[in-house]
Amino acid sequence: MSKSKKRVVIHEDDVGMSHGANMAFIELSKLGTCSSGSVMVPCPWFPEAAELATKDASLDVGVHLTLTSEQKPYRWRPLTSPPKSAGLTDDYGYFWPTVPQARKAHPEAVEAELRAQIDVAIAAGIDITHFDCHMGTAQMPEFTAILRKLGADYRQPVLLVKDLSKYNPASYAGQLDVGRYDAEIVKAKAVGEPVFDIVLETPWARKTDAKTAYYEMFKAIPDGLTFLSMHFNTVGDFETINPPDAHLRTEEYELFATSVIKDWIAEFGVEVIGMRALRDDLRANVYKA
Repeated sequence: MSKSKKRVVIHEDDVGMSHGANMAFIELSKLGTCSSGSVMVPCPWFPEAAELATKDASLDVGVHLTLTSEQKPYRWRPLTSPPKSAGLTDDYGYFWPTVPQARKAHPEAVEAELRAQIDVAIAAGIDITHFDCHMGTAQMPEFTAILRKLGADYRQPVLLVKDLSKYNPASYAGQLDVGRYDAEIVKAKAVGEPVFDIVLETPWARKTDAKTAYYEMFKAIPDGLTFLSMHFNTVGDFETINPPDAHLRTEEYELFATSVIKDWIAEFGVEVIGMRALRDDLRANVYKA
C-alpha cells in the first residue's frame, strides 16, 4: 500500500438517512471527490442506498453503526426491538437523541443491535468495506472493545482515531474515560489494525462561506492517515428534516461537486484513498481467511 505523507479518506457519513444523502454519495463518488461512504441501516432510505450499492460495485460502502437518532421529529428505531431495560431506547422505542444517553445502554444489547445492522447490510448484498459510527457512539470507551470485536469477526477495518479527545463527538459525549479507549488503540496497533491520525468533520459551526471553511480544512490536513467525515446532501429534502442546518450539508455537497476540491488535493499533496483499500490490506495481512 502507498505510504504517501498525506493519505485521506473523503467519506460521506449518513448515507441512507435521506434520499438526498444517497444521491450526493452516488454523484460525488463518480466525480472522485468522495472516496467512501457508510449506510445507516435503521434509517428509512437504507433500502434505496442498498439497491444503489449492489448495482455499482465500484462504490466503497461501509456500515455507519447507529445507536442514536438525533433529528427531530425525523426518527429511527433499533432493528432488534430491545426491551426498555436494555437502555437502547427512549419511552417511544426510538434510539436516544444524545450520545450520553446512548452510552448507558447494556453492552450485550449494543452488540446484538450492531450485529443486526451489519447482517442486514450483508443480506442486502452490500460488499461492506468498513465500519464507522454515527455520532461516534459505538466508538466510545464503553463500546470500543465491542467495535473492534465486530471488526475482527467480519474482517473489516473500523474507524479508530488515535486521540479521542480531539475527535469531534468527544465534545458532546459527556465525561470520557480515555484510558479504556487508549488501551484498545494500543491493542489495535499491536495487531496491525489501521488507526487514523485525525478525523476532520463537517465544520458545523463555521462562520464563513463554505469555500473558505473547506479550504482551511484541506490546508490543515496533516501528514499521516486522515478521515474527512463529511455529510453531503443534495438540495430538496434535508430542508424538511432539519431546516436550520440543512444548508451545511447542501452547501458542502455543492462545493464538492466543483473542480475546486481536486485543485486543493493537488495543491496540498493529498493522496485520496478509500476504505476498501484498507480492508483489502487488513485481510491480506491481519484477518487472513
